[in-house]
Amino acid sequence: MPRKEKLHVVVTRRLPEVVETRMKELFDVELNEDDRPLSREELAAAMQRADVLVPTITDTIDQALLARAGERLRLIANYGAGVDHIDVHTARQRGILVTNTPGVQAEDTADMAMALILAVMRRIREGLDVMERGEWEGWSPTAFLGSRIAGKRLGILGMGQVGQAVARRARAFGMQIHYHNRRRVHPDIEADLEATYWESLDQMVARMDVISVNCPHTPATFHLMNARRLRLMKPTAVIVNTSRGEVIDENALTRMLRAGEIAGAGLDVYERGTDINPRLRQLKNVVLLPHMGSATHEARREMGEKVLLNIKTFDDGHRPPDLVLPSML
Repeated sequence: MPRKEKLHVVVTRRLPEVVETRMKELFDVELNEDDRPLSREELAAAMQRADVLVPTITDTIDQALLARAGERLRLIANYGAGVDHIDVHTARQRGILVTNTPGVQAEDTADMAMALILAVMRRIREGLDVMERGEWEGWSPTAFLGSRIAGKRLGILGMGQVGQAVARRARAFGMQIHYHNRRRVHPDIEADLEATYWESLDQMVARMDVISVNCPHTPATFHLMNARRLRLMKPTAVIVNTSRGEVIDENALTRMLRAGEIAGAGLDVYERGTDINPRLRQLKNVVLLPHMGSATHEARREMGEKVLLNIKTFDDGHRPPDLVLPSML
């Protein structure tokens, strides 16, 4: 029996070495040695010659680009849980399956959400800045006064795996857990987390000390935290976002932070990617991170293992375990 030809897999960014090594053992792999985002033309060319494309969040695969895909392309094995950068509906119409890597980034992203809450409420950035400039003159009873975490109300926007992981950590810090979700979670989960459900997002936002954004970006969640809803927040409240930047109206947030209408913000994601509002960078009550939520060795390896499993299962003629369906979005 003739040996089956290996799938030609094109990977758009560098992955952990152990993942790339295993991928080269299993498939005919084309790596991006420069580890720079592919241009639109380069991405289109890759989709012409690939059986399987392994993109990341830096690759926007829309309807127009999918129209240029070659006949060979049958699987887009996304390296990441979010697929808002991929037109899944059009892909399926063209007979192209889409998979993702859910469930492995939740704990690490939740760690980062708590780090941002602490950094903003305890003014860690300002303390670091003073130390780095060599301007610290010693302890003072009134210097760098922040807010106590214990007893504060945390409102979680999106109670999926990440939201629940944030809730577990926040409880350990003595915070009161509240949440808004598209659907109410199981009563056992609510009881375990001692979480209060709010059907009205407006009412929850108006009563919280901290808002943590943990929902995906979809047409329904675009600017979910818009100017009107941001104005509902207490002037002493802070907001953190480790999910998707598009969920918050970044310009409105910047204006309100500058005006002192919101006490602070901790952001790991931004509405326009690396094109961050320059006024946001100037604010002392804001902590900005370069999309580090899932940046642990463990998470990135596990994401790669899921990509490998999805491709291998597809190659064996079976349904990939992490298949994304349009009805799921």
